[in-house]
Amino acid sequence: MRTIKYSHQFVKDWKKAKKTPFACNIQKLIALVIANPFQTPPPYEKLRGYENTYSRRINEQHRLVYVVVGDTIEFARCWSHYE
Repeated sequence: MRTIKYSHQFVKDWKKAKKTPFACNIQKLIALVIANPFQTPPPYEKLRGYENTYSRRINEQHRLVYVVVGDTIEFARCWSHYE
């Protein structure tokens, strides 16, 4: 059984993102990551400089960023990855 956590920043990002047309895409990506954080497609990318941290593309600017440690998945960001 996986443990799912949401960072404070993720919750703030989600409040912004759910008002956009990308909210459905984000929800689908979250469900996919919860089922299997390393499933492809869509491709994921390991973030350099951060241990066990991965991202998936929401659109050209925004990424879903999550951390996988054992059976725990923590969603870190879902908006404004490049700010």
